[in-house]
Amino acid sequence: MTTNLVTGGAGFLGSHLCDRLIENGDDVICVDNFFTGSKRNISHLLDHPRFELIRHDIVHPLILECDRIYNLACPASPPAYQFNPIKTIKTSTVGMVNVLGLAKRCRARVLQASTSEVYGDPQIHPQTEDYWGHVNPIGPRSCYDEGKRVAESLCINYHRENGVDVRLVRIFNTYGPRMDPDDGRVISNFINQAIKNEPITIYGDGSHSRSFCYVDDLIEAIVRTMNQEETIGPINIGNPVETSLSELAKTILDITGSKSEITHHPIPEDDPKQRCPDITLARRVLDWSPAVELRQGLAKTIEHYRVLLGQSAD
Repeated sequence: MTTNLVTGGAGFLGSHLCDRLIENGDDVICVDNFFTGSKRNISHLLDHPRFELIRHDIVHPLILECDRIYNLACPASPPAYQFNPIKTIKTSTVGMVNVLGLAKRCRARVLQASTSEVYGDPQIHPQTEDYWGHVNPIGPRSCYDEGKRVAESLCINYHRENGVDVRLVRIFNTYGPRMDPDDGRVISNFINQAIKNEPITIYGDGSHSRSFCYVDDLIEAIVRTMNQEETIGPINIGNPVETSLSELAKTILDITGSKSEITHHPIPEDDPKQRCPDITLARRVLDWSPAVELRQGLAKTIEHYRVLLGQSAD
C-alpha cells in the first residue's frame, strides 16, 4: 500500500485527487492551511481509516513519512494569489524547497502541479512544453507566474543534483464541482452570475479564448503522470479545444436558462489573449486525452453550484 501526501489536499483539485487515491486503495495524508481550501471539500473523507488531515502551511518544514508527494499547495485564482502576493511567492519557492527536502529525505517521488501561467501571454499557439514563455516578471500576476517557474527550476535542480524523483505537469484551465463560486475565475464567475440572474461580466470583447478541462480528466492525467517512468516532464495537461469567452457565456446561459445579460469591461493587465495546450506529449506518454465535453462538464458544475447556492433549476 502506498502512502500519498497531498499538499493543498482540501482545495478544488486536491480534494478530487484525495478521492481518487482513496478509491485506488492507498493511504492519503492531506495537508492544507485552508487559505483557499475548505473542509467541506473533504468532509466525506474525515472518518475514512486511510485518510488523515493535517492543518499545515508548507512554507514551514513538515516532517512525516510518505512514498509519494503531490504538491498542489498554492492559490490558483488571480484574486486569491494577488491577495497576498508575497505569501504566494513563498508558497511556490520556500514551500517547494520544503516539499523537495521532504521528498529527498523520504526518497519519495514528488509531482509538482505547475501551470499554463508559466507561458505568460504566449506568442506561440498552441503552447508546447519546449516554449519558454512570455511573462512579465514585475506585473500583477508575477507572484504566481514567476513563483511557479521557480518551482519548476527547483524540481529540476533537486533532480539533477540530489537525484530526487520528480514529475512536472503544467495544468491548463480546469473546472468542475468544488470550484469555489467566489474564486474569481471565468467559469465560476459566469455560473454564479447566471444562476443569480446577474449581469455576466466579460473582460474585453469576448474574443479572448481559453481551453477548459473537466476535473475528472485532469485527475486521471495527474495519476498517470505519477505512475509513468518515461519522462519527468513537464507535460501539458488540458483540453486542446478552444472556446471564446463569448461562446462560454452563451453556453452557460443556455444550460441555466438564465435571464442574465452580457456586459463588457476593460481587460485586466497581463491577461493572456489565448491559452491552449499542445497535448501531443500527454497523448503519447500517458495515452491520455480529455473525455468530458465542455457542455457535459458545465452541466455537472452548474448542478453542484445550484446545490451549493441553494438555487433550484426552475
